[in-house]
Amino acid sequence: MKTLTIDIRKAELDDAAAIADVHHEAWRGAYSGIIPHHALTRMINRRGADWWANAIRRAATVLVIEIGGTLAGYATIGRNRARELSQQGEIYELYLRPEYQGIGLGGRLFSEARGRLARSGLRGLVVWALEDNAGALSFYERAGGRDIAEGIEVFDQKALKKVAFVWD
Repeated sequence: MKTLTIDIRKAELDDAAAIADVHHEAWRGAYSGIIPHHALTRMINRRGADWWANAIRRAATVLVIEIGGTLAGYATIGRNRARELSQQGEIYELYLRPEYQGIGLGGRLFSEARGRLARSGLRGLVVWALEDNAGALSFYERAGGRDIAEGIEVFDQKALKKVAFVWD
């Protein structure tokens, strides 16, 4: 019997290309039909391996989840950027390759990201999700998040509503 390991750890420079691949696949899956095609393509193309390597070098906190040595997803975390919200931590992004979604890995990555923020002294957590991304809204609701604020993101003159979920 072969044992499959699941590891969540801080990203290393060698992970940059795999994170770029996850980003590409996950964003296409999550946002096709929501974010205008040209804007989505520009956003994805802007974040290749070099972009991710620079993010890791700049000491951004990028976490990765590996399954049997294959990078299945990533999360980026840090200080809350929305000053009007009292929560101090934020998960900026949390994405999995489509084939790894729906089997509990997102919950594991979310829990680890939340724990790392708390251990670094940041109290409370906020996560933003586009209102039209039903999968993300459902995920954060199931994780116990409270929908407390709304905002707008504009992509190629298309305004999309976003929702803030918080945990105290």
